[in-house]
Amino acid sequence: MGYILENDRLSIEIASIGEAYRGTRFDWTGFITQVSWKDEQNEVHTFCVPESLIPGEGTGGIGLCNEFGIADPIGYDEALPGEPFPKLGVGRLTRIDEADYSFVSPYPNEPYHMEEKVTSEAALYKVHAQDCNGYAVEYSKTITVKGSRLIIEYHLHNTGVKPVETTEYVHNFMRIDQHPVGPDYEITLPGEMLTKDMEQEYTPSVLHIDNVKVTWNEVPSQPFYGRLNEISTVTGPTWELVHRPSGVGVREWDNFPVAYIALWGEGHVVSPENFIQIAIQPGESQSWKREYEFFRK
Repeated sequence: MGYILENDRLSIEIASIGEAYRGTRFDWTGFITQVSWKDEQNEVHTFCVPESLIPGEGTGGIGLCNEFGIADPIGYDEALPGEPFPKLGVGRLTRIDEADYSFVSPYPNEPYHMEEKVTSEAALYKVHAQDCNGYAVEYSKTITVKGSRLIIEYHLHNTGVKPVETTEYVHNFMRIDQHPVGPDYEITLPGEMLTKDMEQEYTPSVLHIDNVKVTWNEVPSQPFYGRLNEISTVTGPTWELVHRPSGVGVREWDNFPVAYIALWGEGHVVSPENFIQIAIQPGESQSWKREYEFFRK
């Protein structure tokens, strides 16, 4: 059974560990499937959608789900086919062949021992360290709500004998009040996203970029993807997504240097993604925090 963490403004629906997701891409803990927010007029707005509207398509993402090592998996290059490598928040995966790591591949998995505890004020998670070729990490996550803000805190402690170097981000599968992604939306970033390195030929034609503002020329007919690689120090939110006709939106505040920002989506979903660089020597720890603020202009 899942559970709901809420106050008088926010309602956060969270799946129990292994209930809504048992894949090998996303963190199993704190898998947020819906966020509902009540504005000053007592109107309720929703923000989360599935990765794909077609059953069985995609990698099983929903709402706010995070992932470690999408492009830099820990220990993968050291493992031979048939040997394990660690995926934080998931388990000990098995390399299946000589090919490069692919986040869409369903690797055999020995899940980590995970604990969850839910109170009236917070959802708390702990993933116990399990050695995998010298890599071992104690991982904890705490989810709380305060006013119109959803707060997610992370803590990693390296109990292994090898350094842990990877990245983490939240794949925010968002759509405001079920409005299709398109000209009614605007996203503000901390810098200008350049079209020359979009990685999808379709992207420059569907996105309109005006300095730090990104809008859509049309409802996307296929996936789009872009990156913002050079980010100066950010004193405010790192991104802000608004449905312009209603003024309803969401913005993310981070307490860490953002390595880069990716922007992915389709006609039914948009996902701004802030990446953090993780580098932890044996015996050391790293902590960070994300806050999502929901509002109406």
